[in-house]
Amino acid sequence: MEKFSVSLQKVVDEMKLDKLYYPEREIMVTTADLNRPGLQITGFFDYFDPTRIQVFGMVENTYLAGMTSENRYNSLKRLFEKNVTAVILTRNGNATPEMMSLAEEYDTPVLRTSLQTSYFTSSLNGYLNVELAPRITRHGVLVELYGQGLLILGESGVGKSETAVELIKRGHRLVADDAVEIKKVSARSLVGSSPDIIRHFIELRGIGIVDVKNIFGMGSVKDSEKIDMIIHLETWEKGKQYDRLGLVDEYTNILGLDIPSLTIPVRPGRNLAVIFEVAAMNNRQKRMGYNAAEELNRRLAEQINESFGGEM
Repeated sequence: MEKFSVSLQKVVDEMKLDKLYYPEREIMVTTADLNRPGLQITGFFDYFDPTRIQVFGMVENTYLAGMTSENRYNSLKRLFEKNVTAVILTRNGNATPEMMSLAEEYDTPVLRTSLQTSYFTSSLNGYLNVELAPRITRHGVLVELYGQGLLILGESGVGKSETAVELIKRGHRLVADDAVEIKKVSARSLVGSSPDIIRHFIELRGIGIVDVKNIFGMGSVKDSEKIDMIIHLETWEKGKQYDRLGLVDEYTNILGLDIPSLTIPVRPGRNLAVIFEVAAMNNRQKRMGYNAAEELNRRLAEQINESFGGEM
């Protein structure tokens, strides 16, 4: 699987970090995992990964403060000579003269934040998980309905963008049109967004490119959204059997995750926007434990049992 990276400068800007020492070279972060180097400054380096950002909290700084200058230098040197990606001090911690000397010697960035260690590491890990997530691009439309992300897939010309515009008019929001960048941000969720160059634009055949944000307002667009459901649009085929009950759940696998999905046939006269709204609300009910198809099936089974019971 392709590996992704993010520049350390972008991390600095996003997390609003102070630069105590920063080399004049481009530095890339390649892993979302972070490390509290408590064991390393005591000399234990088994299974150590130098590509992780090293976070010094109160525990590490207090331990170092109790050392002599010589011992502190030797302890930190064992860490810096591994060519770690960066060192970040939390709680506005002070970088010791030994740390600054080693940062210059090994050309290693030393950064600082005022945030508490646990809060900072959680925020940074969440940010890096998104930036470094496995990703693919799908041809489709992503909209947000009732707080759910709906990914619309189908052949060109089937009506994806037109349906999206109707949904926007009904108060829902556009995330991406034509190209949807999908990231696997955790073991359970996918997040979709639009490429920067076409963000908030939508293409309508016969009209051309439309700026959704300018026409419908800021409330009609969203930069990213979790993908909760996938709808496949296809041209209605006479004689083909389409699901009429919904007893069998369908899924579409993207980046190893199975996402609930439906196949909706398109034909003149069908109000796709209303169908999509109902599909989104029905999917939310299923996630909350209620399945209308299973409830109807249960009632039918009870009626059959009562009928046969009465005859006997």
